Amino acid sequence: MRNTISDEKVSEKIAAGDKKKVEDAIEQAINWLDANQLAEVDEFEDKMKELEGICNPIIAKMYQGGGGVPDATTASAGAPPAGGASSGAGPKIEEVD
Repeated sequence: MRNTISDEKVSEKIAAGDKKKVEDAIEQAINWLDANQLAEVDEFEDKMKELEGICNPIIAKMYQGGGGVPDATTASAGAPPAGGASSGAGPKIEEVD
C-alpha cells in the first residue's frame, strides 16, 4: 500500500487529505506491528482489516473518479495472441492412436 500511494500516477489522483490519511494509517500499522510481533493471528488480521477499512474506500474512489490508473500489467501488453496455437505460434500437437 505504501508503494501504491508513493507511485506518481496514483499520487496525482488522490486528494492530499486522503493521501495523508492513508500514510498515517500505514505508519500506525507498521508501528503496531513493530511493537506486537508476538501477537496472535486474530490480532494481525484485525489490524489488517482496520487498515483496509481506511485504504480501500480511498483507492476505490480514486479508480471510480479517475477511470483507473493506467498500468502495463492491466493492458493487453504481453498477452498471448488470440486464437492460441491455431495462430501458427508454438508447436503443433497431434493425437496418436
